[in-house]
Amino acid sequence: MSSTDNNNTVDVQRFIDSQPVTAFQWRVLLLCFLVTAIDGLDTAAIGFIAPALREHWQLGAAELGPVLGAALVGLMLGAFMAGPLADRFGRKRVLLLSVACFGTFSLAAAFAQDLHSLALLRFLTGLGLGGAMPNAITLTSEYCPQRRRSLMVTGMFCGFTLGSALGGVVAAQMLPVFGWRSVLLLGGVLPLALLPVLVLALPESVRFLARRNPRDVRALATLGQIAPLPAGCQQLHIEAEDEGHSPVRQILATPLRRGTLALWLTFFMSLLIIYGMTNWLPLLVKDTGLTLSQAALVSALFQIGGTLGALCLGAAMDRFDPHHVLALALLGGAGCLFAIGQSHGDYALLGLSVAGMGFCISGSQVGANALAAAFYPTSSRATGVSWAHGVGRIGSVCGTFGGALLLDAGLTFELLFGVLMLPAVIGAAAIFFKGARPATAACPNTHATL
Repeated sequence: MSSTDNNNTVDVQRFIDSQPVTAFQWRVLLLCFLVTAIDGLDTAAIGFIAPALREHWQLGAAELGPVLGAALVGLMLGAFMAGPLADRFGRKRVLLLSVACFGTFSLAAAFAQDLHSLALLRFLTGLGLGGAMPNAITLTSEYCPQRRRSLMVTGMFCGFTLGSALGGVVAAQMLPVFGWRSVLLLGGVLPLALLPVLVLALPESVRFLARRNPRDVRALATLGQIAPLPAGCQQLHIEAEDEGHSPVRQILATPLRRGTLALWLTFFMSLLIIYGMTNWLPLLVKDTGLTLSQAALVSALFQIGGTLGALCLGAAMDRFDPHHVLALALLGGAGCLFAIGQSHGDYALLGLSVAGMGFCISGSQVGANALAAAFYPTSSRATGVSWAHGVGRIGSVCGTFGGALLLDAGLTFELLFGVLMLPAVIGAAAIFFKGARPATAACPNTHATL
C-alpha cells in the first residue's frame, strides 16, 4: 500500500517514512528523553548513595542488598504490568501514571527513618520506574521513520544513561554537603515538576489511536502535525494484526516466539551486568583505596560510556545488520570486564576500562530496546518491549543480590569481573541466534531479519 489508498486512507508508517523528521517528532523525542533521564537518575541514585547508607546505618553488603534490590523488584513488576495496560489504554496514560508514581515515592523515600521503610518506598518507586521506560521507548519508536528509528530511539534512551551519569556527578557534590537524603529528594522533585509539561505537550501514539479507530479525529489531527495530510483523507491504516489474541499471547505465538525468547535472554544478561555494576561498582572502586567522590566519578564513566555507545551503536544498527552490531558490542564488553579486573591498581586505566564497558554493555542494551520496539506490531509493541524489560529486571535483581553474595564470599577483584564476562558472552550468543535466520516479521515496516 502506498502512503495513500483510494484517496481517503493514509498508511501511518509509510506517511511518516515519506516525510523529513519534523519539530513535532523532535518534541516527542525530547519529552521522552527527559522522562528517561529522570528515570535513570532515580534508578541509579541508590547505588551512588550506598556507601553513605552503609556508614549511616553500619551495614554489611548482605544487609544493603534488599535496599538496593527493592526498586529492581518494583521495576520488574512495573514493567510486566505496564505493557498490557499501555496496549489497552494508551502509551501516554500509563506513562503519566508511572512518572507520578516514581516521583511521589522517591520524594517520600528521602524522609525514610529506617532501612525497612526505605526498602518499601524504593520498591514502590520501582513500580513507576518500570512502567515509564518501556512506554517512552514505545511512544518514541511509533513516531520514528524506519530509516532513522534505531538512532532516534537509542538517542532518546541516552537520557537514561545521561541521567544515571548525572546522578553520579550530583551525588559526588551533594553527599558531602547535604547527605544521602538530598539525592532522593532531587529524584522526587524533578519528575513531579515534569509531569504537567507531559500532560500538556506529549501526544498519544497515533498508531495506537488509529488501531482503535481508523477514523479517529484526534489521530488524524496528530498525524497532520507531522505534515499536511492529503486532501480528502478520512481514515488511517496500520499494518494488519492479529486482534483475536491478547498481547502476551501474540508475543509468544509462533511468528514471534523465537525473537521474543532471544530478546528476553539478551535483556536478562545485559541488565544483570548493568545493575550489578550500577549498584556495586561505587563500593568496589572505593574498596580499592579511592575516595567516595572518586568512586562516584569512576562509576559515572560507565554511564557516560553507555551514552556514547548508544549513539554509535544506534547509528550502526541503521546501516548494518543490528544483530551483528549488538553481538560484537557485547563481546567487546566481555573484554572490557576482563580489563577492569586487571586494572584496579591503575586509576586512569580503570576509568578507561569502565567507560569501555559502558560503551559496549550499556550501549548494546539501549540498542536492544530499539530492536525490540521495531520487532513487535502496534497491538503488542508496548507489551513486547515492557515484558523484555520485565525479564531483564529479573536479571537486574540477580545482579544486585548476586553481587552481595559474591562480595560476602570474598572473591578477588579479578575473579569477580571474570565471572561477569559469562553473561556478556551468553547475551551476544542470544542476539546472534535471533538474527541467524530471517524471521517472519509481525510488522512489515521493520528490517527483514528482525
